Amino acid sequence: MFIDIHCHVCRKLGPPRGTQQAFATPDQLLAIYDHLGVERGIILPTAQIECHTQFQSNEEALEICEQYPDRFTPFCYIDPRAISNSVDAPLGDLMRHYKAKGCRGIGEICANLPFLHPLMQNLFHHAEATELPLTFHIATRFDHDYGIYDDPGLPQLEMSLRQFPKLKFLGHSQPFWAEMAPLDTVASRSGYPKTPVKEEGTLPKLMRKYGNLHGDLSAGSGCNALTRDPDYAAQFLTEFQDRLLFGMDICTPPPATAPYPLVDFLLDLRKRKKISEAVFQKVARENAVRLLGLNK
Repeated sequence: MFIDIHCHVCRKLGPPRGTQQAFATPDQLLAIYDHLGVERGIILPTAQIECHTQFQSNEEALEICEQYPDRFTPFCYIDPRAISNSVDAPLGDLMRHYKAKGCRGIGEICANLPFLHPLMQNLFHHAEATELPLTFHIATRFDHDYGIYDDPGLPQLEMSLRQFPKLKFLGHSQPFWAEMAPLDTVASRSGYPKTPVKEEGTLPKLMRKYGNLHGDLSAGSGCNALTRDPDYAAQFLTEFQDRLLFGMDICTPPPATAPYPLVDFLLDLRKRKKISEAVFQKVARENAVRLLGLNK
């Protein structure tokens, strides 16, 4: 029923992530998937230096997908500082290598550099050329943080969307989804705003203007963007039905039978006919199938 566009899974339990348990093992995550009706997860390797004590190489992600070919599909992590830490690094060589091995996208990009930094722009250039979608995490600071930095209102993201019109960007994290409505305060960028969407914010305007911007609905940030105003959520899901993708981003595995709020919310919208069956299916799985070519 669902495809999880954003999952983290490691073969063996590693060190704790701060006070949290390490990422789920494949069997732990698949138990959750089976309970919720998730048919496949897209693995985003955690190879960035800014976050997570549990490092995962692209090769480990590929090995997990080889072991569970019907349940997992890999992305690859390409750091903008890779190869030579230079603005002309041939990152496309790495991308083509991993694309040939079965990786269907790039990410989750968490390097703590501004969107308009020349190293990041070089990454986007090669991702566009290799026709691989890219999932990014936005940070609110350019130090002591993880994620690509942007200012309130996402002006650097907008310039990148314009600069690379053929690159499919998948947006994620609190500073991305908080822009569903005008920000109450700058500090609200890093949280989970609960106020209704009385006025559209930057995000829906960007999605309306740039067809290469997609929404990764995973984690508390994506779920909160919808549940803060169910009526607006139905409108948003319907308008952008071809570019919104269900995701989970489970970092600390809950009990296998625990509920997952976004699953329940989408099912309820469908049940109450706030969204059509066609919209539900696109967001739940069909957009991921089309974007990543999962039927090939």
